Order: sequence, then structure tokens, then C-alpha cells
Amino acid sequence: MREGLFVLAFFFLLILIAAKLDQSDDDVVGGPFYAVDGDTLSAGGERMRLQGIDAPELDQTCMDHQGKDWACGIEARRLLVRLVADSSTECLGRSRDKYHRLLVRCHMGSVNINGAMVRQGLAIASGHYAEEQAVARREGRGLWAGTFESPRDFRASRGMMEDPHLVVSFMDWLKNMMGQAQ
Repeated sequence: MREGLFVLAFFFLLILIAAKLDQSDDDVVGGPFYAVDGDTLSAGGERMRLQGIDAPELDQTCMDHQGKDWACGIEARRLLVRLVADSSTECLGRSRDKYHRLLVRCHMGSVNINGAMVRQGLAIASGHYAEEQAVARREGRGLWAGTFESPRDFRASRGMMEDPHLVVSFMDWLKNMMGQAQ
């Protein structure tokens, strides 16, 4: 048992070292931004995916508390359009997803746009922003006001996504954690 823990700790240390060596400076992208959907932006030929969140797809609908359909995907995009409209908005990122989009954290002054999407209930937390999601759920905002299919399940049920390999997902998570620790 003790040897197994040592091997596991050693492996984890190697991963941390590799992640640290792989880090480079963030790319900074300024606007004007075009909101493709609730978690994807483009600016100056660069496509970006908001890191740590997952918003409904444009054609996705959700149900409100009365059981009526509403266009949650379109509403998520509308909120993102408003949040990135300010000329001071900038997005920072260093790694890319499997679609070659830059994974970014966007800010408008002191406002964290990724977190604001989750806090308003128009995106779900995906590895980050758990506190913002708890607030949205507690207050019944956006998606949390009724019922919805998670964006991931919505895409999967329509053949719109492939699950990344477990190791790749773990390495991405680890790199993100190392980046936040700085």
C-alpha cells in the first residue's frame, strides 16, 4: 500500500512538473467581439471558447417553471453579446481545445464574463465557477428557473460532440489548475 501511494505521488509530481514546463504567456485578445453562441466568441479571425463554462446551444430550448419552452440558447448568446460589448473587454488564454479555439477567460474591467454567464444562469459551470452556479441555482436564475438538458447531453444526443480521451481531459484540467494557482 505504501509503495503504491509513493508511485502515485511520484506520478502526480511528474505531471505537475510537465504542466509547469508547458506553460507559456497568455495570449491577449481584444474586441470588438462577435458572440457565436453563449460560450464562443470570435475577434480578428480568432475563435475563442470561454473556459470553465458550458452554455446552451443556439437551437436549444429549456422549460421555465410553468413548463413553457423558452429559447435558452439564444438568451445565452444575447447575454454574452451584452457582456462583451464594452471596448475595454479583453480575453486571455494560452491553450486550445480540440477544435483549435483559444480557451479564454474574459474580463470587462473587474467583471469576470465567464463567471457572469454562470451567475446569471445562462451557462453551467464546467470545472470552474461552482460558487456562481450555486448562487444561480439558489436564486432560480436562467436555466435553474425550470428544467433543461445539459448542453453536453444536448450535443451528445444529436451527435454534435465526441468525448475527449480521459487522459487529455485530466491534463487539460491540471494545466488549468496550475494556471489559476499563479
